[in-house]
Amino acid sequence: MKAVRSFFWSGLLLVGLVVSGCGSTASVDSQGDFTFAMSGLYPPFNYQENGELVGFDVEIGNALAKKMGMNPKPVTNPWQTILAALNTDKFQAIIGSMAITDERKKEVDFSEPYYESGAQIFVAKGQTAISSTDDLQGKKIGVVVSSTFEAVAKKYSDQVQTYDSDVTALQDLLVPGRLDAVITDELVGKYAITKNKLAIQPVGEPLYLDQMGIPVKKGNAALLNKINKALQEIKEDGTYAEISKKYFGENIAE
Repeated sequence: MKAVRSFFWSGLLLVGLVVSGCGSTASVDSQGDFTFAMSGLYPPFNYQENGELVGFDVEIGNALAKKMGMNPKPVTNPWQTILAALNTDKFQAIIGSMAITDERKKEVDFSEPYYESGAQIFVAKGQTAISSTDDLQGKKIGVVVSSTFEAVAKKYSDQVQTYDSDVTALQDLLVPGRLDAVITDELVGKYAITKNKLAIQPVGEPLYLDQMGIPVKKGNAALLNKINKALQEIKEDGTYAEISKKYFGENIAE
């Protein structure tokens, strides 16, 4: 009887070890993915090309994942719900050129800034009716919904048209009667001019500068620390500069 009991408990121990081992592997696999989100509508930072998600933000996310020893999983989410989706664990971080603001800091924790850029007014090429912010009064201004640009546009005009994509807003500048101006990131507008040959032009200097950060769910200090460490590493080893020069011809972290 003792021999039977001994064999029985040995069998249970063996099964337990197998189950435990499988559980451990699953845990490692689940922690190995780094899922990060963006709108996918913000070239050259993040956009679709031949059915693939590409852009500066995508490559920065991939580089961070590599430094953290994780598998990069870039995904898209509508911009107006992206913070809510982060806080319901649809993904682990947002790498989508999100400006760090006091209001957003109430909802999420931000990494150190990974680049800085300005809010810029753009108009159709050759247009002379708008030469400064004073000329925006009462004008039709296009902006991306739930962006920091939407809030600033409303300071100048009560005719603010929101879009899901900066590209669509900028294209609407060329449709007679549709828009008078667009406020968006200066790098986005310049990319549309140089790469897409869009007949638009900037007006004056940037209205202000935004620092872009990588939000994670509030309280996720472990992931935030890993991201900050990886961000510092890709800046130091030249990876960041290489990615930046590919899209902008310069290191936008400097």
